[in-house]
Amino acid sequence: MPRRLACAALLPLLAACGGKDEVHRVQGHVFGTQVEVSIYGPSAEQAKAQGAAVLREFDRLHHKYHAWQPSQLTALNEAIARGEPFEADQEMVSLLRSASELAQRSGDTFNPAIGRLIRAWGFQSSDIKDGGAQQAEIARLVRANPRMADLRIDGNRVSSRNPAVMLDFGGYAKGYALDRAAQILRAAHVKAALVNVGGNAIALGQPGARPWMVGIRDPRGPRMVARVPLHDNEAIGTSGDYERYFMKGGKRHAHIIDARTGQTVDLVASVTIITSGGADAGLRSDGNSKPLFVVGPQGWCDMARRLGLKEAMLIDAQGRVHATPAMLARTDQGKGHGESVRECTSAAGGGAL
Repeated sequence: MPRRLACAALLPLLAACGGKDEVHRVQGHVFGTQVEVSIYGPSAEQAKAQGAAVLREFDRLHHKYHAWQPSQLTALNEAIARGEPFEADQEMVSLLRSASELAQRSGDTFNPAIGRLIRAWGFQSSDIKDGGAQQAEIARLVRANPRMADLRIDGNRVSSRNPAVMLDFGGYAKGYALDRAAQILRAAHVKAALVNVGGNAIALGQPGARPWMVGIRDPRGPRMVARVPLHDNEAIGTSGDYERYFMKGGKRHAHIIDARTGQTVDLVASVTIITSGGADAGLRSDGNSKPLFVVGPQGWCDMARRLGLKEAMLIDAQGRVHATPAMLARTDQGKGHGESVRECTSAAGGGAL
């Protein structure tokens, strides 16, 4: 299945930004996806060492926050199921607090507490079956109503008033990994870099005279919908229905679930957002795309405004492109879509072009 961000297709563009052989790439596989660190400026040996440091950090995070293999996160979930408190560390507590805040702001359309629903649908497995979940089990889990608000955090001690809470950071940890990568590379005094984790990317600096360029892919084909420049400390994140899904009865069931209904979301093909500033641009690029995807074409514009997202693009299941004015202004969007582009005018930063 295609990756969510077309970085691989844009490698010639990246090299052209800084001149021949000035962008060095280190690749790996973690979080169940391809990752790539593109570093501008130093020698190939330096870039290899710096990229390797990032990949080691990614591996640490993968093993710490894996929801389905033994990890600190599964230990927390097991304690919650037993009705017992769990002693976390400060890093985990910070992630839990930030995820809880986004869940509250989004009206629980972002909800990492629905691990049991994810497992009921079979999306915890790398080998997704086409059977889907039993509707009676879905209804039971929806009634249990697990939410981030059920968590209680006292110092580093975490508990839950609802034993149905099962945490899965699959829609959050990759963004946090980007921020950690940025910290590592800045500490190493890297002049410019682009880090891509399976469709989420963060930029550091600028490779020569022009910014980093990435592409937003068509969710139903290999072509690009638009090209986007990324500047220092800007991150781009895409949530799509084409990486983890199964088909049943002619209907696509993707891994993004609406916790309010327990059902998979089938009205949206992809959502892409750009975030910037602060120490958590990557985290925000990952988590904030999910509420827009869940509420769908009718509600995404208001949700973007609610979350303060100025640059966002949604491609619906019929292939129609919807975008905020700020996103349209940034991209070369419109080529190949013409009148099908629908402008969002009520979101943050909205207004007529």
